Amino acid sequence: MIIIGGSYSGLSAALALGRSLRKVLVIDGGKPCNRFTPHSQNFLTHDGRKPAEISAIAKEQVLQYKTVEFLEDIALNAEKTEKGFTVETDQGIFQSKRLILAAGLRDILPEIPGIAECWGKSVIHCPYCHGYEFHSQKTGILANGEKAFHYAQLISNLTQELTIFTNGSVDLTDEHLRAIKRNNISIVETEIEQIEQQSGQISAVVLKDGKSHRLNALYHSPRFEQNTNIATSLGCEITEHGLIKVDPKQMTTVAGVYACGDASNMRAVSVAVSSGTVAGSVINFDLIQERF
Repeated sequence: MIIIGGSYSGLSAALALGRSLRKVLVIDGGKPCNRFTPHSQNFLTHDGRKPAEISAIAKEQVLQYKTVEFLEDIALNAEKTEKGFTVETDQGIFQSKRLILAAGLRDILPEIPGIAECWGKSVIHCPYCHGYEFHSQKTGILANGEKAFHYAQLISNLTQELTIFTNGSVDLTDEHLRAIKRNNISIVETEIEQIEQQSGQISAVVLKDGKSHRLNALYHSPRFEQNTNIATSLGCEITEHGLIKVDPKQMTTVAGVYACGDASNMRAVSVAVSSGTVAGSVINFDLIQERF
C-alpha cells in the first residue's frame, strides 16, 4: 500500500492499515499546508498544540507498527498497472495494489504585500480553526460576492467590529447588502495597497487611496490547487471547487485510488484524521474481500 502524503490524513490511513498488518509505504515531502500557523485549534485533545508537534506524535505512533515505512521524498508520477499502481520518486519506483492520495493543497495568495507573512497567523481562513483567538477584536474580511456574505454571517457571531474589504467594486445582491447593513458591518470597495504587519501580526489594511484601517485579524479564503497533479494524471475526477471527487468511503472515480484530507474534504485537522481512518479501513476490507 502506498500513501502519497504523510500529514494528518495520510498518517491516519497508515495507522488503520498498519494495525491491520498491511505493508504500507508513506511518501511525504515535509511541507504540510498548515505549516505556517503557530497553533492548531478545534481538534479534541490537541487544542492549541503546534501542528508540527501533533504530526510528530502521530508519526512516532504510526511507525511503531513494523509493516509501516516512511519515505521522505516527493511522488513525481503514478501509473495504473495490471497489478495495481507504480509510484515514481527521486529515490526509486515503488509498487502498490491500492493508492491513497493525501498530499493536500497549495494555497495561492493574492499579490498584496504583507499578506504572505501573515498567512496562518493573523490572516486566517477558518473561524472554527482561528476565530476564538480573535473574538471581540477589530476584524476584516477580504472577499467579495457570496463568499464575503458567508464570512460575514459566520464571523458576526465572534465580533461586532467587522469590515468587508471587497478590493474593488462590490458584488453583492441587494438582499445581502441589506442584511450586512442591518448587522452594522462596513464595506470598503477601495483596492488594497498593502498589509501592515510585524512578525506576521497584522496591524492595518492600507488602501490605494492612502487610507488605512486598523485590524487584529483578516479573514481570506485564497484560491488553491492540488499539491500534486497525480490525481488528474490518473484520471480522477476533480470537483468544481478543485477537490478530488470522493464518495463516502473516500473512493475516487478511479478504481483502486482513494483520497483523503484537504485534497478531498473540508479543511480541518479533525476531518483529515477521520477521512484517513475511513480510507485505510475501507482499503483493508477491500483487500480482504478480494482474497477471502
